[in-house]
Amino acid sequence: MTAIRSIRNLGPALEEAFHAAGITSAEALRALGADAGYEAVVRAGRRPHVMAFIALVTGLQDRPWNSCDKAERALLRTRYEAVLERARSAGPKGDALPADLSAFLERHGIRAVG
Repeated sequence: MTAIRSIRNLGPALEEAFHAAGITSAEALRALGADAGYEAVVRAGRRPHVMAFIALVTGLQDRPWNSCDKAERALLRTRYEAVLERARSAGPKGDALPADLSAFLERHGIRAVG
């Protein structure tokens, strides 16, 4: 098994986030792909950021994170928003709470523990 940080653009902080989501190797992350992998990280409780998603996508393509042109960044932002929507509608850590209940709880600072 290869460390996640061996993937271009990914360092110890993202590696720790993937481990918290149950993804413990570069091979497992590559098999899942960027979208499903990042969704798992968000569902595990990491605060999402579009640049982390872009770093992941480009890293899995063995490209520098800043190699995207404006059009590609716009497409990646659309993918990122779709990933967040899926993660939020699934609830934390795969909990099947309805999306509106999850949003209400999160607004009030209540997070499900799983």
